[in-house]
Amino acid sequence: MENEPDHENVEQSLCAKTTEEELNKSFNLEASLSKFSYIDLDKELEFKNDLIDDKEFDIPQVDTPPTLESILNETDDEEESFVLEDPTLLNIDTIDSHSYDTSSVASSDSGDRTNLKRKKKLPDSFSLHGSVMRHSLLKGISAQIVSAADKVDAGLPTAIAVSSLIAVGTSHGLALIFGKDQNQALRLCLGNTSVGGQYGAISALSINNDCSRLLCGFAKGQITMWDLASGKLLRSITDAHPPGTAILHIKFTDDPTLAICNDSGGSVFELTFKRVMGVRTCESRCLFSGSKGEVCCIEPLHSKPELKDHPITQFSLLAMASLTKILVIGLKPSLKVWMTFPYGRMDPSSVPLLAWHFVAVHNYVNPMLAFCRGDVVHFLLVKRDESGAIHVTKQKHLHLYYDLINFTWINSRTVVLLDSVEKLHVIDRQTQEELETVEISEVQLVYNSSHFKSLATGGNVSQALALVGEKACYQSISSYGGQIFYLGTKSVYVMMLRSWRERVDHLLKQDCLTEALALAWSFHEGKAKAVVGLSGDASKRKAVVADRMVEILFHYADRALKKCPDQGKIQVMEQHFQDMVPVIVDYCLLLERKDLLFSQMYDKLSENSVAKGVFLECLEPYILSDKLVGMTPQVMKDLIVHFQDKKLMENVEALIVHMDITSLDIQQVVLMCWENRLYDAMIYVYNRGMNEFISPMEKLFRVISPPLNAGRTLTDEQVVMGNKLLVYISCCLAGRAYPLGDIPEDLVPLVKNQVFEFLIRLHSAEASPEEEIYPYVRTLLHFDTREFLNVLALTFEDFKNDKQAVEYQQRIVDILLKVMVENSDFTPSQVGCLFTFLARQLAKPDNTLFVNRTLFDQVLEFLCSPDDDSRHSERQQVLLELLQAGGIVQFEESRLIRMAEKAEFYQICEFMYEREHQYDKIIDCYLRDPLREEEVFNYIHNILSIPGHSAEEKQSVWQKAMDHIEELVSLKPCKAAELVATHFSEQIEIVIKKLQNQVLLFKFLRSLLDPREGIHVNQESLQMPPSVTEQFIELLCQFDPSQVIETLQVLECYRLEETIQITQKYQLHEVTAYLLEKKGDIHGAFLIMLKRLQSKLQEITHQDEKANEDLSLKDVEDTMVETIALCQRNSHNLNQQQREALWFPLLEAMMAPQKLSGSAAPHLHPEALRSLTMQVLNSMAAFIALPSILQRILQDPVYGKGKLGEIQGLILGMLDTFNYEQTLLETTTSLLNQDLHWSLCNLRASVTRGLNPKQDYCSICLQQYKRRQEMADEIIVFSCGHLYHSFCLQNKECTIETEGRTRWTCYKCSSSNKVGKLSENSSEIKKGKTAPSQVKMSPPCPPSKGDPAVKKGLSDLFQTDAKSKANERNFWNWTAQIQAASEPVLDPQQIQAFDQLCRLYRGSSRLALLTELSQNRSSDSYRPFSGSQSGPAFNSIFQNENFQLQLIPPPVTED
Repeated sequence: MENEPDHENVEQSLCAKTTEEELNKSFNLEASLSKFSYIDLDKELEFKNDLIDDKEFDIPQVDTPPTLESILNETDDEEESFVLEDPTLLNIDTIDSHSYDTSSVASSDSGDRTNLKRKKKLPDSFSLHGSVMRHSLLKGISAQIVSAADKVDAGLPTAIAVSSLIAVGTSHGLALIFGKDQNQALRLCLGNTSVGGQYGAISALSINNDCSRLLCGFAKGQITMWDLASGKLLRSITDAHPPGTAILHIKFTDDPTLAICNDSGGSVFELTFKRVMGVRTCESRCLFSGSKGEVCCIEPLHSKPELKDHPITQFSLLAMASLTKILVIGLKPSLKVWMTFPYGRMDPSSVPLLAWHFVAVHNYVNPMLAFCRGDVVHFLLVKRDESGAIHVTKQKHLHLYYDLINFTWINSRTVVLLDSVEKLHVIDRQTQEELETVEISEVQLVYNSSHFKSLATGGNVSQALALVGEKACYQSISSYGGQIFYLGTKSVYVMMLRSWRERVDHLLKQDCLTEALALAWSFHEGKAKAVVGLSGDASKRKAVVADRMVEILFHYADRALKKCPDQGKIQVMEQHFQDMVPVIVDYCLLLERKDLLFSQMYDKLSENSVAKGVFLECLEPYILSDKLVGMTPQVMKDLIVHFQDKKLMENVEALIVHMDITSLDIQQVVLMCWENRLYDAMIYVYNRGMNEFISPMEKLFRVISPPLNAGRTLTDEQVVMGNKLLVYISCCLAGRAYPLGDIPEDLVPLVKNQVFEFLIRLHSAEASPEEEIYPYVRTLLHFDTREFLNVLALTFEDFKNDKQAVEYQQRIVDILLKVMVENSDFTPSQVGCLFTFLARQLAKPDNTLFVNRTLFDQVLEFLCSPDDDSRHSERQQVLLELLQAGGIVQFEESRLIRMAEKAEFYQICEFMYEREHQYDKIIDCYLRDPLREEEVFNYIHNILSIPGHSAEEKQSVWQKAMDHIEELVSLKPCKAAELVATHFSEQIEIVIKKLQNQVLLFKFLRSLLDPREGIHVNQESLQMPPSVTEQFIELLCQFDPSQVIETLQVLECYRLEETIQITQKYQLHEVTAYLLEKKGDIHGAFLIMLKRLQSKLQEITHQDEKANEDLSLKDVEDTMVETIALCQRNSHNLNQQQREALWFPLLEAMMAPQKLSGSAAPHLHPEALRSLTMQVLNSMAAFIALPSILQRILQDPVYGKGKLGEIQGLILGMLDTFNYEQTLLETTTSLLNQDLHWSLCNLRASVTRGLNPKQDYCSICLQQYKRRQEMADEIIVFSCGHLYHSFCLQNKECTIETEGRTRWTCYKCSSSNKVGKLSENSSEIKKGKTAPSQVKMSPPCPPSKGDPAVKKGLSDLFQTDAKSKANERNFWNWTAQIQAASEPVLDPQQIQAFDQLCRLYRGSSRLALLTELSQNRSSDSYRPFSGSQSGPAFNSIFQNENFQLQLIPPPVTED
């Protein structure tokens, strides 16, 4: 277990001089490093428990743990992932599918998936954490490695192991042993090149705990043991594992007689060393066979001596990582498997990594195993319970944005990761924050690829293991005692954590003083990461860091003064100090070193006047936020003088009221405040400096009293002083300090008494003989009567009901009455404010004031005085509050009602009437009150509907409402109608009789009958006779004839004959025509419209040139359009003869004015009339045959005699229309044919295309499909690429029964929505949400002709298509026939393919557009009288808000 060195020793080793000296001192510390591990764990328990992530995911315990034999006998295909019983544990669904697409052997860089990562990289953390790691080159060892290669042909370095010594293995079989002293001398050279030629390169090294033995593993499979004290060869082992495989790992356990080795065949062996009769032997036992799964990484759990009694150590745990899973086994007391854990799907080129460390979690120290393969690190906490069983809990993952090739614990809180591009990442485990990134490509790290490929024995390894070996560097990195050693091709580097002081000094050397202070403060607050060198309790650590920060601050201040630009503008100097000085102030205050700030720092910065000014200005925000109190008198004085010199008096006032000014010259400060009108500051100085509360009031009264007594208008400055005086008095009486804070509790009663006694003084201190009594109360009443009385009211609220408070209240009230009632110099408004104040006080339930009974009469007389209209609502409200609070007992009720009615206090009247249950009179109150008259409807409704009122009371209210029905209707017709319809629908005719005013009757009936008016009443429940509706129609014809047609369309209860008579009476021809049409008299309606059109044409024919031509022509066009619409609506239901009876008279009417073109008086609009005639011809062409139209024109006596030139334009226009329609028809037919052909081609291609599964295993059970042997089981393949066993899908309930058939749904696609949408109806299947394409296969037997392996529905599709071949012009009908056909039915894959085809049309297809356009909706489109229509006919694609018409050519069909 690696640990942090403590404060004292590390500080001795890390006072930087040169890199070599630092390294040598760190080696000298090695003997003391081991004892710090226990200190490290104590610190973890004491200080870091609050940072531990409590979210632990327990791996489910099994009743009987698997035996080693059962695991060895498992079929383990390296192409597949190990199957975990609970797949959600690793969240396999989120694994990227591309990470295991390849199984080829990659080159050294092809397995790097870093370029595929899309996660955002962490920000540069240098400025936050400084340089965390110190890395140094071991020059002595590096030079000797290079020298050995040259002089003794040792070869290149291949492996490294570190303990108290450093062992380096070479490619020619030599092991070089170096000391860790200052000289880094070569102690031993073990082996020789001749043996190296026989055994091959050293591929693995291991040193035991007491640094007495060295194990060497070779590329050709041999193992040697050496005595590190004498350099003697103790054992040469050649039969420990199968021959022809290289040693990948060899590891001593804590038991010096037990070691573990792992070969390139993927097998793991236990080596037991014995000495019998002086003969050293080695027994080998296979722990894991490579034939069952290749292990490529092993890691035994090592414990330090101080943890040798830990209960977990007795098991001698070993972690092994294969290509698919990790295993944790116990070697003692007997071999036992404690845990297996699969990776899930990983990049096959990523390197499996394992690392143990003891950590403190929940006040217990236990080993934690970190394992990783790729870019996710998993942490497993191993515990032993009381029964002796081992439990493993999964901790929070560490998700990275790079692939790892090495993982090393440097202490229990900090890990060092090496990614595939040789960058080191220092990570804080608990917060997962990246502390530093270091580029180590200069190391030229040694990789173990040749050993993983077993090149020395002929390369007889699997491709999967060789692919992992491309980035394997297990033997090139070794950690010991908080140091990590990296073996390069020509060098050895060591890295370790810097101490906290060294990290700060490192920033100082780079002139990053601000960052150094910030880092030191994080050490001070205990928020820094990877802290080394701080020990002891929190107070001791803070003191050590604070001393260092003070030193840095002095250096920072000197630097600020030294770096100040000597020349240039004053603004440049100010900006320089504004950047530097606040940092000094901030950290001095954070360290609570005001003595340092206001003595040495202030004296140092005072040498520069600009720096001094900036320093003083920096203090302002701290003073205003009350973070800085207790400044020295000199600094306070300089601060005030500085702001005073800069004319910032408002800032001075704000500062004074936040400072303790007892140490200043009070009189001088008061004089300055008075001269500069800093009244708040002046009051504060009096209050806080001298505990004097009366003097400020006297000074302010002396200023505002003379002009008020003389009747002069106050200046703005005097008004400000008066307002401050009122607020000050209010604060004093409430026990609050002015302008902020609170008066000390022991002074509150005294201050209140002093202020009251001052206010009610009979005369002022320096009174003249002419002064009236109670000058202070009088002055405040004259200044602002209302606000002064509000201050008194607030004071009365705060008073407790003690005897003295009651006396003060009564006394001040008596004085107010004496001052204001007995003097005539107060306005009625001011006197009214006093009575209002008294009324409110008297209305309180706990009132203790006594006022003469006659005063109530005066109050009532004043409030109800009709000659004073000022503040009418306020006076009414005050009287209402008095009555509601119980003051009504003080008045005679009849007199009160009379005065209230006289004063128009209708709320008072309502209050009194309600007490007497005279609800009908309250209606009069509402109707007379202009502010509340509209509320009368709600009041009447509540009385009539809310239970609790008697029938007599309801009858009286309704009778009163009937008496005022005209007022109610004129006020709000809708509300009145709703009231009548809701409560007395059977008396509507009585109400109508009461409404003599025809206009009011019209408004009432309109609100009652017209649903567009918004009345919320069921029209059917009214049951009104038709005569009422007809009466409303007649009134509508009189007052709003333009709305008659629209109203008739929404009305229901009226008789056609009577209504036609009414409209004829008022000569509303359009309305009459509408009613005749509704009656069924089409010809009669047409004759009316034709007659109206002829009259309009006659007007335009005989009008003179001065008339409004555009208006009359517009009338003709509107009338003609309405007539055409009438003909179009009804032509569908008429025979040919009846149609001609409509259209030909209309055509003749339009052509009649043109016959006069040859007369002496030609009309004025030949072109306009000709255009209108063409419009008639185009409209009638849809209903009248073209030969009939031409014959009728040619038979006309006018056109039949002369040449055809006069009607040439009409005929040519008709022919152009014919050509246009013919072209449109041909284009539409062509588009339909192309769309149908293209759609069928795509549909055929979709349903015949094969499916390509993304994987060859079931996505639920993760087993290969061929591995399942059940005869009845089938393989389901979906179009999304997922593959399942049918039994697995059935267990997950992924079936839907629709139309008597079972349909499958993809489990992963449906569960990815986070909700189980497996019960959706068949309509969703048609939308493509749950219907899959699937292929069923029965793996045990080959597909036969009778039962094809792949079911395709193309034949079913074209059997259905043959039935609908004749309907090719309507594609949707054809589709509907497919869906409606009972035999055969589309298979799910056909439905899925068809859904994909439909989704290709993003919006409405051309086919749907043309179908919509072909629908004949002329009967509705030209109706001028149509209201709001709804229904299926109007659910058009053109009304869809997402509709967009895109004009593009049709797709080209490719054969």
